[in-house]
Amino acid sequence: MRLRVGLALVLIVAAVAAFQWFRPIPAVAATALLPAADRTPGTAPALPWPARGAGAVGVSGLGFVASSGNEEEIPAASVAKVMTALIILSDHPLVIGAVGPGITVTDADVQAYQSDLAQGQSVARVQSGEVLSELQILQGMLIPSANNFAEIAARWDGGSVDAFVAKMNARATAMKMTHTHFADPAGALPETASTPSDLLLLGIAAMKDAVFASVVAMSQADLPVAGTVYNVDAALGAAGIVGIKTGSGLNTGANFLYAAKLTVDGHQILVFGCVMGQPTLAVAFAAAKSLIAAMTPVLHVRRVVAQNQSIATYTTPWGNATDLVSQSDVDLAEWPGMVVREHLDANSVVVDQPLPAMTREGTFRIVLGDYDLTLPLVTADPLYPPGRFWRLTRVSI
Repeated sequence: MRLRVGLALVLIVAAVAAFQWFRPIPAVAATALLPAADRTPGTAPALPWPARGAGAVGVSGLGFVASSGNEEEIPAASVAKVMTALIILSDHPLVIGAVGPGITVTDADVQAYQSDLAQGQSVARVQSGEVLSELQILQGMLIPSANNFAEIAARWDGGSVDAFVAKMNARATAMKMTHTHFADPAGALPETASTPSDLLLLGIAAMKDAVFASVVAMSQADLPVAGTVYNVDAALGAAGIVGIKTGSGLNTGANFLYAAKLTVDGHQILVFGCVMGQPTLAVAFAAAKSLIAAMTPVLHVRRVVAQNQSIATYTTPWGNATDLVSQSDVDLAEWPGMVVREHLDANSVVVDQPLPAMTREGTFRIVLGDYDLTLPLVTADPLYPPGRFWRLTRVSI
């Protein structure tokens, strides 16, 4: 009898041990170590918006950060040429140092020049048969703000001005410039209208092209027939301003879309702004400088994630643990009061064999303004499967 009981107990123990041994190893979920949202310190400043007209400001990476709040669609004037240049460079990309294909000036181009000149528009002289490089076309439209150069560019790229204007409006729609309409490539028509916030988006996009940025930073350029032409942006070089484009000559006042390079916490960043409807270009330049001065002390660059920083952790029921860490530093320009959104997307792991260090097991997404970054996360240390004792003695897992 005792032998039978003992044998039964042995069989029961063996069955329990076998059951315990062959039960699946439980998946281990990652636990986030950082909050889902983090508000940047400080309070957004009251900016010195111009007394007349409207304005908007932004920061490279962040995008739009503030506006005067009284925007309405008014003629963009020659600021429209920024869209013309952006499309030309998108369709016919250039690299720094290249001049691009040659464009032969036609009789129609000369007639358009003479017509624009007779109307008192901003022009640069051309002659039939003259060959202008793509780079010179860009220089002519962006530096002295020659309307006829924008029209030459439109006919060359689109086949006709109307076809090119359709491209301009399609691009504006794609860029979510919801209060913008283009009627011509030069901004000579009052129907070509926009708002400071929309033009700010345009300026931020255009300055990402190195050739565009290099052209608008030039104080002058030499053209084959027109000779030396000078930048109408008289604020260039002041208050860190490195471009972009003026617009005036229509009865709604002067506009200025600008970019300025600042050193913030040891990092160089671009701040952007647009003022519209100013009494004169001189007033527009002064308004831009005031806005740059007000933004400078409140902008900061903060390291929101450091290389090898622990973002999440795995802790196994048998006492083994490792963190998920970032493989790079992330430094972001910040505007006071904005919220950094953070999201962990990490695998649940089944450690039925050793999981080495530096294994990619998830990502960490950071969103702040226009910043939208996804960082790979790797294990800091190895994870090992459970030992025999834990597997045989676990109770509920």
